Amino acid sequence: MARPIFAQVNLAALRRNLGEVRARAPETQVFAVVKADAYGHGLDRVLPALADADGLALLELDAAVRLRTLHYTRRILLLEGFFEEAELPEIAGRRLATVVHHEDQVRMLETAQLSRPLEIFLKINSGMNRLGVRHADVAGLVERLTQCDAVATIRLMTHFARAEEPEGLQEQRAAFDAACAGLPYLRSLANSAGVVRFRDVGGDIVRPGIMLYGATPFPHDSAEQIGVQPVMTLRSEIIAIQDLAEGDSVGYGATYRSTAPHRLGVVACGYADGYPRQARNGTPVLVCGKRVRLAGRVSMDMLTVDLTDVPEARVGSPVVLWGEGLPVDDVAYMAGTVGYELLCAVAPRVPFVVSNLGRLDLEL
Repeated sequence: MARPIFAQVNLAALRRNLGEVRARAPETQVFAVVKADAYGHGLDRVLPALADADGLALLELDAAVRLRTLHYTRRILLLEGFFEEAELPEIAGRRLATVVHHEDQVRMLETAQLSRPLEIFLKINSGMNRLGVRHADVAGLVERLTQCDAVATIRLMTHFARAEEPEGLQEQRAAFDAACAGLPYLRSLANSAGVVRFRDVGGDIVRPGIMLYGATPFPHDSAEQIGVQPVMTLRSEIIAIQDLAEGDSVGYGATYRSTAPHRLGVVACGYADGYPRQARNGTPVLVCGKRVRLAGRVSMDMLTVDLTDVPEARVGSPVVLWGEGLPVDDVAYMAGTVGYELLCAVAPRVPFVVSNLGRLDLEL
């Protein structure tokens, strides 16, 4: 009998979340961000649910090539661009768009001999200080790109460091606007937090990521509050029950000790499945649809929960680690991290199930 843990991917929820993006940022182009294997959900799995997006955005050239072999015909944007000139013929041949974020990339384009010119997104450093060209260099680089035979179209883009904060947009938005003054090109600014705050951010092309998958980019506004539903639900079962006496300890390091007699449930899920080892006592888990508390240190293959509030729980009772009924962000908070990391960290040994209009299709 298979170990009772699996990750369920709800394509209907993903379609709905994409619809929420459309509603919040009307009359814009939407590039759905599918980097890191679609935030751990599986690029091949989610592709059918993203048919309404104008394009996809990712980092990995091999993943972009795979999309083309799967007959994806819409636009694909390489968010970190290219790393050497030798990649450019493949990028052109596969009809990919690419970010340009430093002058070396401009020089490579100027000397490249390509089968077709490229759609270029010139990334401007507006204060994130990771990727992007300096404000003072924007006009000159745009002029060089317009003269470059390898360039078909130019777009302007930036990335916000603090779009989730009430005052986190003004400085970067002002810097971007100043750098782009007078340039007649489409602009891409909004990530997920920017989409939610689209009236403040604006732009012509949005790049939603985490909100598509049903988690929140905000520290205080939940996924439900911003109108999105979880796409991934990590499910398991109770595989054993222990009766604890007052003073009994649980698990490695005895980090949990009972203060009164109660039952303890053992769940088939551990850090080798992608559950965070650093999750603290009290981290929420759903058993039989009710919230219970993590009790004891997460081990490689198991974790343990206090069943005091679920007297009906038995071996075989259903468990949700995150997803439907339990936002991944709630678990991430108790583990001192973010929902993004948990979604991306589900281990290869966990089987995935695709839910589409009520059907469950097990992937071995």
